[in-house]
Amino acid sequence: MEWLNGVNALTLVFAALLIFAIAYRFYGVFMANKVLRLNAKNKTPAIEFADGKDYVVTNKNVLFGHHFAAIAAAGPLVGPVLAAQFGYLPGTLWILIGCVLGGGVHDMIVLFASVRHKGESLATIAGKEVDKGTGMIAGIAILFILILTLAGLSLACISAMHEAPWSLFTVIATMPIAVIMGLIMRYKGESVRLASIIGGVLLIASIIGGHELMKIGEVRNIFHWKTGTISIAITVYGFLASILPVWLLLVPRDYLSTYLKIGTIIMLTVGVVFVAPTIQMPALTKFINGGGPVIGGPVLPFIFIVIACGAISGFHAVIATGTTPKMLSNEKEILFVGYGAMLVEGFVALMALIAACTLVPGDYFAINTPKELYGSFIAANPQLHTVDLDHFSKMIGVDLHGRTGGAVSLAVGMAHIFNKIPFMDDLMAYWYNFAIMFEAVFILTAIDAGTRVGRFFLQEMLGSAIPKFKDKNWKPGIIICSLIFTFSWGYLVYTGNVNSIWPLFGISNQLLAACGLIVCTTMLIRMNRGKYALCSAIPGVFMAVVTFWAGYEQIVNVYIPKEQYLLAVLAFFAMLLMLIVFVNTFKRWRILLKTDHNEIDWYGEPVKELVER
Repeated sequence: MEWLNGVNALTLVFAALLIFAIAYRFYGVFMANKVLRLNAKNKTPAIEFADGKDYVVTNKNVLFGHHFAAIAAAGPLVGPVLAAQFGYLPGTLWILIGCVLGGGVHDMIVLFASVRHKGESLATIAGKEVDKGTGMIAGIAILFILILTLAGLSLACISAMHEAPWSLFTVIATMPIAVIMGLIMRYKGESVRLASIIGGVLLIASIIGGHELMKIGEVRNIFHWKTGTISIAITVYGFLASILPVWLLLVPRDYLSTYLKIGTIIMLTVGVVFVAPTIQMPALTKFINGGGPVIGGPVLPFIFIVIACGAISGFHAVIATGTTPKMLSNEKEILFVGYGAMLVEGFVALMALIAACTLVPGDYFAINTPKELYGSFIAANPQLHTVDLDHFSKMIGVDLHGRTGGAVSLAVGMAHIFNKIPFMDDLMAYWYNFAIMFEAVFILTAIDAGTRVGRFFLQEMLGSAIPKFKDKNWKPGIIICSLIFTFSWGYLVYTGNVNSIWPLFGISNQLLAACGLIVCTTMLIRMNRGKYALCSAIPGVFMAVVTFWAGYEQIVNVYIPKEQYLLAVLAFFAMLLMLIVFVNTFKRWRILLKTDHNEIDWYGEPVKELVER
C-alpha cells in the first residue's frame, strides 16, 4: 500500500476524466438505448402539459445548467473533504465507481420514470407502480427527508456567507442578473446565447466589483449580515423561487450559477495541471477503523454515507421528479441532462477531495478538529502537527483552527493550490473568499429547486384529501403549500435546531437514493426490460443494505451512548418508513416477474401490466 502514497494529483485528474468519458460514451448510451429505450418521438410533459409556469420547454443546455446547479449542492464539496480523514483512496474509488454505476443510473432512471408519469413526484410514481399505500408512505418519508436536507443546506450556506460581505454581495447580485436573463430568454425568441453573454459579463462584473466595493467601510457594513438576517433572507428567497414562474428566476439563476461553478472547477483543474501538486494525505490513514476526529465511524460503511452527492444522492431524485422533467423537450436528452450532469458532479467531488488532500495532514486535521478536542487529539497524534496553517491564517486574515464542516478545508485547499502559482501568494485571501462564495452559490441553487419541488410534493399529498390542491394553476394552493413548506425548513434554520440532526442527512439522503432506484426498477420490470432491470436493481439494493448498516452503527454506537435519544428516534423513523417501502416494492417485483400477460401502453410499448400515467 505504500506505493500508493505520494501520488501526483494529475494522475487522479486524468484517470477521472478518462473513466467518466468512457462511461458516458458506452455505459450511458447503453442505459439510454437498451435499458430505458428512449424515444425522441414521444411527447414529453413539457410539450403535452405546457402552461408557461412549471411545464416549460427549455433549451437542453439551459436545462443542463439548471439541473446540474440544483443537484450539486454542498454534498460534492463537503462530503469528499470530510472523507479525506480516511485517506484519499476510499473516497476516490467510491466517487468513480459510485458515480458511473450508481449515481448516473439513478438520475437517468428516475428522470425517465417521471417523464413517463407526467413529470410527477417519486411518491406518486411509487403509488402507481407499487400501490397507493406505499406511495403515501414514500411521500411522507420524502417530505421528512427534504425538510431536513433544505434546513441543513441552508445552515451550510449561512455558515459560508456569515461574516463574508463580498461573497454575500455576489450571491445577492445573481438574483437580479438572473431575472434579466430570464426576461431576455422569454421574450426575445432564441436568445440563449445573448442572455448567456450578458449574464456572464454581469456576473464577472459583480465578482470583481464586489471585491472592490467591500473595501469601502460603509458598503462593507451593509453586507455584513448576522446569521439571523441571512436565515430570513434565504427563507424569503426559497418562497419566491417556489411561486414565481420557473423561467423568471429559478432556471436562469441556476443556469447563471453554473458558469461560476463549472468555471471555478475548470480553474482548479488548470491549477492542478499547472502546479501538479502531490497528494499529501496517505492512501489510507489510521482512522479507517474509526475513532477519527472528523468522522467517528469506520470507513465501511460510512464512506458511502459521507460522500453522497458526488457518487449517488437521493436529493437528485427530488429534482429529477420535480422541476427537470417538466422542462425536458425530448426523451433523448435524458442521457445528457441526467447521466451527464451526474458525471460532472462526480468530477467536482473528486476535485474537492484533491484540494483537501493536497494539504499537509496536520493542517487538515487542525482545521477539522473542534478546538476543545484538538489538545487531546494532538497529544495522541503528535506526528500530525501543523505545518503551513499559521502562514495561511496570516495571509487570509482568519484563524483557521477548528473551523469544522468541510467548507474551510476546501477553500484553504483551493487557495493552497493557487498559491503555488508564481505571484499568487499575495492573492490567497482573494482565492479563499472566492471559494467560500463559490460554495454558497452551489448550495443556494439546491435550496431554490428543492423548495419548489417540496411545494409540488405537498400539493400532491394535500390534493388526495382536497382535490383542488392538485390544480397546479390554483394560486391559493400554490401560495399556501409554499408557505407551509418554506416555513417548515425556515423555522429550523432560524432557530438553529437542525444543527443537531445534520448527521441524519447522510443516512436519509442515501435511503432516498435507494428508494429511487428500487421503485423505478419496478417500472422497468413492468415494462419487460428483463435482465436489464438489474442495472438499477443491484445498486438500489446495495445502497439500501449499506445505508441500513450505517444507520444501525450511528444509532447503536453514537446516538444511544451519547444519550441523543431524539436523534436515534428520528433516524429509526426514517429507516422504518423506507423499510416498509422496500418490502412492499419487493413484493411487487415478485408478482410482476411471475406475470406473462402483455398489454400495449400509452407509448405503444408492450408491458406486463398497464398503470395510470
